[in-house]
Parts: sequence; C-alpha cells; structure tokens
Amino acid sequence: MKRFGVAFLALAFTFSAYAANNSKTVDFTGPVQVGSATVPAGPVKVSWTGTGSDAQLTFAPRGKDPITVPAQIVAAKNGTIAISTIDVKGVQYLQEIELDNLTLVVRNAPGPASSSGN
Repeated sequence: MKRFGVAFLALAFTFSAYAANNSKTVDFTGPVQVGSATVPAGPVKVSWTGTGSDAQLTFAPRGKDPITVPAQIVAAKNGTIAISTIDVKGVQYLQEIELDNLTLVVRNAPGPASSSGN
C-alpha cells in the first residue's frame, strides 16, 4: 500500500506540474472583449486546456470571476508575447495571444487580427 501511495503522489505531482505549464500571466494594456465578457487592463492569468481546436482558454483577472471561452491552440515559434485584437465600433475584441512556442486563438472572435506587441 505504501508503494501505491508514493506512486499516486508522484503521478499527482506530474499532473500538477503539467497543468502549471499551461498558464501564463499576460499584461493587457487596455480592456478587451472576450466572448460576452470584458477582460480588464492589467496582469491576467491565462490558462488553457485541451489541444488543437478542442481547447478552452480561461482568463482570471485579479478580483474578478474567471472567463472561459472556446479556443484553438496552434504550435508556433513566436519568440515574444503579442496580443492581437480587432476594433469593432470602438470595442477591442481579443483574437489571439502569441506566446513563445504557441498561439492561443479565440474561437468565434470577429474579423481578421491586428497585432500589438506586449
């Protein structure tokens, strides 16, 4: 039974370490619309689950309820963090977040992206 407990703890640690790698704090320079909710300006923890087009993004701004939207994860060597938005009638809609080795694409976001480095 003791071996099972040690193996279980090692497995639990592996999963928690993996989950920790699926998040990044992103600094938004202004508020952006994500789905039907607004992500405020400032540092926001962004986490993702799933793979390919079967993924979800969760935005966790400090002091606010988390926002979860459908997404697509694309492997890409971007090298820097960039946020792409589109302006629709004065509202900035988030389209994608480029991270070092992948791009997080918000599904069902309006129109083509306009990139702004961050």
